[in-house]
Parts: sequence; structure tokens; C-alpha cells
Amino acid sequence: MNYLLAILLPPLSIFLAGRVILGIVIAPIWILALIFSGGLTHPMFVLLAWFVIFERRNAHLRD
Repeated sequence: MNYLLAILLPPLSIFLAGRVILGIVIAPIWILALIFSGGLTHPMFVLLAWFVIFERRNAHLRD
């Protein structure tokens, strides 16, 4: 479910993955990038969110 959320709202997905500070820092950058690039940078944030979710999932499985 979090991967689907990452497609629509990457900062919220990062926040829910347990990286609260990163989610808060990324949110204004994501909004400004959407405004100034017209959405062209959105895939970059989706990939970042997927990486954070994947990293969190693997770290949880290792422990």
C-alpha cells in the first residue's frame, strides 16, 4: 500500500515509512519542484520514496 502512496504523494509515503525528518524536509522541495518543473521531477521523488520503503522493509527483516 505504501508503494502505491509513493506514486501519488512521495513525501507522505517517506513520512509513513518511518523517516519523519526526511519526509518533512522533502515535502517543500517536492512542492517547489512540482511548481517550477511542471511535474517533470516527480519520478525522481517516487524513486526516492520507493528506495526508502525498500530500505526500511529490508532493515526490518534483518533485525
